[in-house]
Amino acid sequence: MSPAEILNKLTVNFNYVVAMTLFIIGLYTIISKPNLIKKFMGLNIMETSVFLFVVSSGAVMGGKAPIVGEGVSPGTVFVNPIPQALILTGIVVAMSTTALALALIIKLYEQCGTLNADKLKEIK
Repeated sequence: MSPAEILNKLTVNFNYVVAMTLFIIGLYTIISKPNLIKKFMGLNIMETSVFLFVVSSGAVMGGKAPIVGEGVSPGTVFVNPIPQALILTGIVVAMSTTALALALIIKLYEQCGTLNADKLKEIK
């Protein structure tokens, strides 16, 4: 495969490449950082990458639009509204999970005096 073909495939699938990269960054943050806030922000980055992936997969080339009637030119890209609705629900759940987790992290810091996961294992 030539470099031009690889570059063409990367530009066509740019959203998927970005979603994969964000997921890997979030996973690396969760695995490597001992701070609980950093771990949770890594989890939020992973959630965002999944949202991007699902919304990007909703584009349908040459499909039939759910609202528009006749007279649509072929080759037009339409977006399926189902993934968008699911992601809207996912964003609400992610925000409420973030608020709850940050409240619990604040209480944990008040009780133990640290947010380092390794030190918290020793405290038990």
